[in-house]
Amino acid sequence: MDAARYRAAAAGRRSRAAGEIWEEVIEAACRHYRLTGAAEITKTPEPMKPLGRPNSRGQFLACYTKQAQPDYGGTLKGGRSIYFEAKHTDDERIEQRRLTQEQQDDLEAHHKLGAIAFVLVSVSLTDFYRVPWPVWRDMAEIYGRKYMTHAELSRYEVPATAGFIKFLHGIEEVTT
Repeated sequence: MDAARYRAAAAGRRSRAAGEIWEEVIEAACRHYRLTGAAEITKTPEPMKPLGRPNSRGQFLACYTKQAQPDYGGTLKGGRSIYFEAKHTDDERIEQRRLTQEQQDDLEAHHKLGAIAFVLVSVSLTDFYRVPWPVWRDMAEIYGRKYMTHAELSRYEVPATAGFIKFLHGIEEVTT
């Protein structure tokens, strides 16, 4: 394997590992909100279809049946719906194109119906931001380009302590 392919493979492994950690952090927050009665938020299962029987280790070949929907959805105490996509980056910016067209369409549809819709962004697993869907959607008009920098994300920062992200912080329906 040449050096460039090795670096690309290593970067892919790091990215997958960071994505898994990011998902664990969100799941911990969802458990907290569930246990405190503030919200019931669950991860949307990936739309896939097995192409055969599992092998002896429980593994199987599968294909996606359609583009992914937003990562999480649920209901806040008081009845308001919430939908969001979670994205992680180690770069200096987060690009709008990180969402598929179907994810964008779903967030837009839920937003139009009155749900709280946003993109939850992790930067290097140290800084966390809840970007309202209209801001993400209109990024080109607001910032003149289809990405946001750390400085632009800063106004959407949400607190995190000891591996727990308070992504509902500041949303009026939440009472905890």
